[in-house]
Amino acid sequence: MAEQESLEFGKADFVLMDTVSMPEFMANLRLRFEKGRIYTFIGEVVVSVNPYKSLNIYGRDTIEQYKGRELYERPPHLFAIADAAYKAMKRRSKDTCIVISGESGAGKTEASKYIMQYIAAITNPSQRAEIERVKNMLLKSNCVLEAFGNAKTNRNDNSSRFGKYMDINFDFKGDPIGGHINNYLLEKSRVIVQQPGERSFHSFYQLLQGGSDQMLRSLHLQKSLSSYSYIHVGAQLKSSINDAAEFKVVADAMKVIGFKPEEIQTAYKILAAILHLGNLKFVVDGDTTLIEDGKLVSIIAELLSTKTDMVEKALLYRTVATGRDIIDKQHTEQEASYGRDAFAKAIYERLFCWIVSRINDIIAVKNSDTTIHGKNTVIGVLDIYGFEIFDNNSFEQFCINYCNEKLQQLFIQLVLKQEQEEYQREGIPWKHVGFL
Repeated sequence: MAEQESLEFGKADFVLMDTVSMPEFMANLRLRFEKGRIYTFIGEVVVSVNPYKSLNIYGRDTIEQYKGRELYERPPHLFAIADAAYKAMKRRSKDTCIVISGESGAGKTEASKYIMQYIAAITNPSQRAEIERVKNMLLKSNCVLEAFGNAKTNRNDNSSRFGKYMDINFDFKGDPIGGHINNYLLEKSRVIVQQPGERSFHSFYQLLQGGSDQMLRSLHLQKSLSSYSYIHVGAQLKSSINDAAEFKVVADAMKVIGFKPEEIQTAYKILAAILHLGNLKFVVDGDTTLIEDGKLVSIIAELLSTKTDMVEKALLYRTVATGRDIIDKQHTEQEASYGRDAFAKAIYERLFCWIVSRINDIIAVKNSDTTIHGKNTVIGVLDIYGFEIFDNNSFEQFCINYCNEKLQQLFIQLVLKQEQEEYQREGIPWKHVGFL
């Protein structure tokens, strides 16, 4: 980082402000942002302002500036937090965690990726092929999870529609030896309906725009996005996203991670089945609900490797237990539509969970690593999608917002409660700050 780039503007740490008020806080944030300083400390917390453009502040030269330095030795940066977490984990042999919080579009997912890239870069270039393999797998898993778990929203072209907590496991030397991903609250409702100006998950558009003609024929699909009811709204949007190029990147990443060709093909079949499900319509003949196009049922059955009559029964009937008797009760037209949508959401969620599970199988810490070297340590990175309010809010959105509120409470508790307890222990006079 050149000397000019190292110049600071305003207060690099909000703790150093003479008076703390909202106008002064925002003025300091604005001044720094306008001068290209998107990071500012508040003690051990880093505040980030999304510039919505690429900045040349994450390269190898910047990594070297922060590697092994103390937290406040260099200007505020994500790398300072990542290095502090890594040093704390290595020095004390204790697990550490980085929590990334903020509203939708704040840049949380990008921050989590830069943190992972930094940790991969500062760990010793190892002679052990397994270490390099693990680093590569951890980084490659991001684009696969984004394809199936992210979507374009009104705030963000690549918005995470699921929460992700990733554990990175390290051996006694501080080298990454594996990891584990937990996913939370996938926004299943996005499969069947999207807000105006938004798209469904990237995976659908990538398949239709990037799949070869031969592949699409085998899945009974056509490239026209507007032909499919579930993604019809999002298909009309102009987007800067290159779905065809992303399809190739994701397919290559899945191969590198270790997905078998038949597993990748199965994922595409499930995506295609969901798209066809969205085009199923029901008609009423007297008191009987029927599927309008029987050919679609055959296609869905083929893609899901099941029988046509079983798909029909699943879509037109529900099983009811009355005492000892179990009967099949026919759906009304509206119930059949609800059932079809619930079916599509459930299939997609299970596909996503299976993808996470397969990645976990591949990046899991091998038993030999723990048995030979003893207990390993962990750095956790939590990236949960942000607080949002829509015109029509689903129950899923309520859960997301509630989760964000609880996360914010945790932040407040850690920052305010712990600091005040430290003041009390050391007998430092201070004005009590109340919080809920």
